[in-house]
Amino acid sequence: MASILLAGGGTAGHVNPMLATAHELRDRGHDVAALGTSEGLEADLVPRAGIEMHVVPRVPMPRRPSGDLFKLPGRLRAAVRAAEDAIDATGASAVVGFGGFVSTPGYLAARRRKLPIIVHEANARPGLANKLGARWAARVAITLPDTPLKGGVVTGMPLLPPVRELAETLADARVAADVRGAAREALGWAADAPVLVVTGGSQGAASLNAATAAAAATLTDHGVHVWHITGRGKSVEAERAKGDLSAAKRDMYRVEEYCHDMATVYSAAGAVVCRAGAGMVAEVTAMRLPAMYVPLPHGNGEQALNAIPAVEAGAATMVEDAKLSPVVLELGAERMLLEGTDGQQMIQAAADFGIADGAARVADLVEETL
Repeated sequence: MASILLAGGGTAGHVNPMLATAHELRDRGHDVAALGTSEGLEADLVPRAGIEMHVVPRVPMPRRPSGDLFKLPGRLRAAVRAAEDAIDATGASAVVGFGGFVSTPGYLAARRRKLPIIVHEANARPGLANKLGARWAARVAITLPDTPLKGGVVTGMPLLPPVRELAETLADARVAADVRGAAREALGWAADAPVLVVTGGSQGAASLNAATAAAAATLTDHGVHVWHITGRGKSVEAERAKGDLSAAKRDMYRVEEYCHDMATVYSAAGAVVCRAGAGMVAEVTAMRLPAMYVPLPHGNGEQALNAIPAVEAGAATMVEDAKLSPVVLELGAERMLLEGTDGQQMIQAAADFGIADGAARVADLVEETL
């Protein structure tokens, strides 16, 4: 068995697949440790997972000419030295990177120590760190086909154990019906209720929230039960819409600002409307759920690229943020939940496209390099 050093931090999109892979490697008997910064999510999530974390200084890449540009070489040298110290302390045999600020010094340190590098890229459009790491990598894992990294092998997204286990459970149609029915009954709904989950993530999404609140009356009139996760501090409009429903329909519209138990959300769902972060797309398709993706309208267009393969596979539709309206939401929900043929075809497409064992596939690539 070997000692493996993993590098990834800053956002959940980097940290969660790193932790999922760490759990898989540890289950196979390997020793694992992680590189991370003291400022990112990893500072909390990695120790909480029982994984040793070695801190490297954060090295942000200046987006425009400034005094920070002159500080970059010194900061990077310090981060690479910290990554080399972590390699020495752990006796690492390989470095596995998942992108973000932490991965660049990890890749540079591994190259200096002549250790194999394994890269996992979550998004359709690779970040700068993984573009660099892929140049030297022994293996490159990609979540989505056509991600432009040389030698990329499609592994899917490594899913955290509870998410992976639920996806595997829902793969059995007979068991899935019981699980979904039990989750809905726990919410006070019928086991066979058509359930639409709408979420913009922990921060919420104004367009999704507005369209859902405005569509709530029509959706519930048509028999659709709605679980609306608005984001923290963003539930006022939805709560007002719920209050305007008749007493008979009010319990069909569940409004929450945040949900810690996404397993129950996925179990109860019949379809999902959400943003198109790489992790979200991977989880929704692994759960065999039809989806309507509404990519973030800003940034480099990454979210739209993440959704396109699922859309082309027939597992989802995609709507531009500016074109989302209550009517578009209503029609999409009815197609996924009330028009049996379309919904079933999307479920089958998600089953064919989704990957639940991404962590195992990445771990296989790691073991091939040892």
